[in-house]
Amino acid sequence: MGIRKRLAAVAALVVASTTGLVAITATQQAANAIGPDLLPVTVTNNSGRSEAVYIYILGQDIRPGGRLGYVNGAGQFLNWPAGGNPPTPAPDVSIAGPGNGGSVTVRFPRFISARMYFSFGRKLDFRLTPDGLVQPAPWAGGDPNRDILFDWSEFTYNDAGLWLNSSQVDMFAIPHAVSVTGSDGRTIRTGDVVANGRDNVINQLRAQPEFARSIYTRSDGTVLRVLAPGKAMDGGLMNPNYLDGYINSAWGAYASRTLTVVPRVNEPNRRFFGRTSGNNLVFTDSSGAQVATVAKPTTSNVWGCDGVFNAPNVPPFIEPEIKRTLCAALHRGTLGTSTQEPVLDAGQFYRNSTPNHYSRVIHANMADGRAYGFAYDDVGGFESLVHHGDPRSAAVILSPFTGGGTQPPPSTTTSIVSNWNNKCVDVPNWNFNDGQRLIVWDCTGGTNQRWQWVGGTLRTENNKCVDVAWGATNDGAPVQIATCSGNAAQQWVLNANGDLVNPQSNKCLDIAEWNPNNDAVLHIWTCVGGANQKWRRG
Repeated sequence: MGIRKRLAAVAALVVASTTGLVAITATQQAANAIGPDLLPVTVTNNSGRSEAVYIYILGQDIRPGGRLGYVNGAGQFLNWPAGGNPPTPAPDVSIAGPGNGGSVTVRFPRFISARMYFSFGRKLDFRLTPDGLVQPAPWAGGDPNRDILFDWSEFTYNDAGLWLNSSQVDMFAIPHAVSVTGSDGRTIRTGDVVANGRDNVINQLRAQPEFARSIYTRSDGTVLRVLAPGKAMDGGLMNPNYLDGYINSAWGAYASRTLTVVPRVNEPNRRFFGRTSGNNLVFTDSSGAQVATVAKPTTSNVWGCDGVFNAPNVPPFIEPEIKRTLCAALHRGTLGTSTQEPVLDAGQFYRNSTPNHYSRVIHANMADGRAYGFAYDDVGGFESLVHHGDPRSAAVILSPFTGGGTQPPPSTTTSIVSNWNNKCVDVPNWNFNDGQRLIVWDCTGGTNQRWQWVGGTLRTENNKCVDVAWGATNDGAPVQIATCSGNAAQQWVLNANGDLVNPQSNKCLDIAEWNPNNDAVLHIWTCVGGANQKWRRG
C-alpha cells in the first residue's frame, strides 16, 4: 500500500515553542480547567467550489491510558474498533461540511490532540491496523486518496488551552485560516493567503525546475496539491541530493569560526557554542562543557528534520533545541553565513545556493507572512499557529481558490496590547507623519490603535510601518512610524512568550521607564522578560 503514516504519530503532536514543551500533570489539569469541555469550532467554506465538503476529526485522547479515535458531530470522542493486517476499512466517521459560502459548527472535546481533515467531492479512505489508523499519504502511488482534494489542520486542546495551526509541512492543497477567540474577547487569526494566493503558490513553484514536478494535477485538470520537498523526494519527484552541496558548505563554515545558538528568544544569555570537528558540529555551554554533537545531515534529514536531528525531548532540552534550531536554519538557508542562530530577520531567508523554494513561496503568499512550511518553522515565531489559554470558540476558514483574499484581510487588523497594564500601542493624535513616536494609551478601538501584519512588518491602516528610529540597535532607541521601506528596522516578531522583537537588534518593544500612565513612550531594550515587554494581539 506504499508509504503510510499512522495516526499514532499524532499522539506525539506537542505544544511547542522556543522554550520547549508544554507539559502539565493530571493534578494541574484538574485544578486549572478552563474553557468549555466542548469547544465550538466554526468551519466556513469560502473556497468558491461547489463540491460537497466532508470533515473528519481524528486523533488521540491525551489523558493517561487514552486511545486513538475520532470525534463525531456532537463532539463525542470514540475509540476506533480493532483493525486488521492487511489494514481493514475504517467506519465512515465523516461530518457533513459546509457548502460554498456556508458554515457548520463542530466541537473539540477537551484532552485531545488531533487533525481536522476536510475533503472536497469525495470522502477520504481511511484504514485500520492493529496499531491504529493509517493516515492518507497521497505522495505514495498506491494511496487510495491520491486523487482526492483534501487537506488538514492540527490542534491540541487541553486545560492549558487550544493550539491550532494550518500546516503545510507535508503539502499545500487547500489554503485555510485558523482563529481562536478567548474569554477576554480577543480573536487571534492567521493562515490567510493573499489575493490569488493558491494560484500564486502553484505558478511560482511551477517556475522552479527542481520543484515543478511536486505539483500534482488530477486528470480533470484540478491541481490537487503541491508536495513538500521531502514528500516529493519520497515519491521520486525531486532530486534526493538537492541540498547536499549547501549542507557541505554550511557545515564546513564553522571549522574556522564559532556558531552561537540562542534557542530561546526570551533568554538571550542561554547560549551554546558550536565548532565543526570532522563531520560533526560539537556544542559547548558557557563553562566549556560539551552539551551536544550533531552529525552532518543528508538532504532527507533536513527535509524531514529527522534522523540526525532526532533527540529526546526531556529537560534541560539543550540537545533538541540546538537540533531544531539547526534544521530551521538549513531550511531557511542562513546556516553557513550566520554567526548566531536562529536568524530572526526574514529578509535573510532563502538566499543560499539551493533555496527551499517551497517554504519561501508559501510564506511570501501569506497575508501575515506566517506558515508551517517545514516541521520547525516555529523557531523564531514564523509559524501559522494560534493559541489561547482560555478559549471560548475557534474557527477554520477555507480560503478562495482563485481571487479573493486581501493583503492583509480586514479581519487581521488588530490592536497591540500590553499584558502589564492593558494599554494599547497608539499613534498619538492620529499624527501619521514619518517620525511620530509611538506611545501606549487606554484602548479605545480607534484607527490610531489598529495594526496589520504584512510580511513581518506591523503597519497602520494607512500603511505606515512601526520603525526603530535611524535603524538603531542600542537600548533606548525610539520606536516610531515611518514610510514602509523594507529595511530590517521595520521587522517585528511577536513570539509565543509575548515578546515583540525587532530581529535586527534582537531587542524587545519596551514601555520606557516602567511608566504605567497614558503617553508612556515606547523604545527597544534588551529582552529581559519584564512585564513592560509583554504584548498580545487585541
